[in-house]
Amino acid sequence: MTTNTGIPAFPVASELCQDLTVLEQRGMTLRDYFAAKAMQGLIIQNKFIVGMGEKHWTKQAADYAYRMADAMLRERG
Repeated sequence: MTTNTGIPAFPVASELCQDLTVLEQRGMTLRDYFAAKAMQGLIIQNKFIVGMGEKHWTKQAADYAYRMADAMLRERG
C-alpha cells in the first residue's frame, strides 16, 4: 500500500503550458509540508525529549508528525 502524498505543496506551471492545468512536482509533497508543520509543534512541546535517547525521540516525533499529516490529507478528501 502506498501513502497518498497529496498534491505538490508548491505546484508550478509546466514550462510547456501557459496555465496551471499541467503541474510539475518540484520539492516536497503536501504530506511532507504538513508533517514539517506538525513537527514544529511537537518539538516545541518538549514532550519527546524527557527520558528518551535522541535516536528514540526523533523517530517517535517524526512518526507522529507523519500520522498528523496523513490525518490532514484524509480530512481534505
